[in-house]
Amino acid sequence: MPAADAKAIAALRKSDPVLRELIEEVGPLGDFFAGRPTDHYGMLVRSIAGQQLSTRAAAAIYARLLDRFGGHPPTPEEVLADDPDELRTAAGLSHAKVRYLRSLAEHILDGSLQLDRLSALSDDEVMAALTAVSGIGPWSAQMFLMFHVRRPDVLPSGDLGIRRAVMIRYGLPAMPKPAEVDAIGERWRPYRSLASVYLWRSLRTTPV
Repeated sequence: MPAADAKAIAALRKSDPVLRELIEEVGPLGDFFAGRPTDHYGMLVRSIAGQQLSTRAAAAIYARLLDRFGGHPPTPEEVLADDPDELRTAAGLSHAKVRYLRSLAEHILDGSLQLDRLSALSDDEVMAALTAVSGIGPWSAQMFLMFHVRRPDVLPSGDLGIRRAVMIRYGLPAMPKPAEVDAIGERWRPYRSLASVYLWRSLRTTPV
């Protein structure tokens, strides 16, 4: 997903009067890629470490994980060589997240997840490759596509923030189901990733 350029913004404004009003209200997005790991592996490690945590708590856990390994994300070899209980205690991770980090390491080392090939795959192929790893679900894979591989047409319709923003902006009587969000979002193609960022920003939140 490239930075919010004028062409993409103009297309979204034209495609949907509700989104046009939202874009005018939110204003410039700024750099929403800042502060994120630049390598595939580091992004996935950060995503697993920060699952189901507030932004502040996720940052603290990730910092503790880096500190344990000399200021860098642990390599797959380092993850598997570390004692799971000691890793959990030192970084403040749950038992589940340690299992997920080990699953990621195992998939990389056995070649079933080839990180250097992900950028060449389709969105669906990236989703399938990532969700084969324990602890990486559809939402995490979609965040990877949007904010790391920067794919322009991803709509995380199951995300609670997206659903809430759609409910508010479109005057719906209840939280829409993901299928309803998908239906509304058809008009935003091929810039659904950017539309999603605007919806999040309308709630003054940013994912991952």
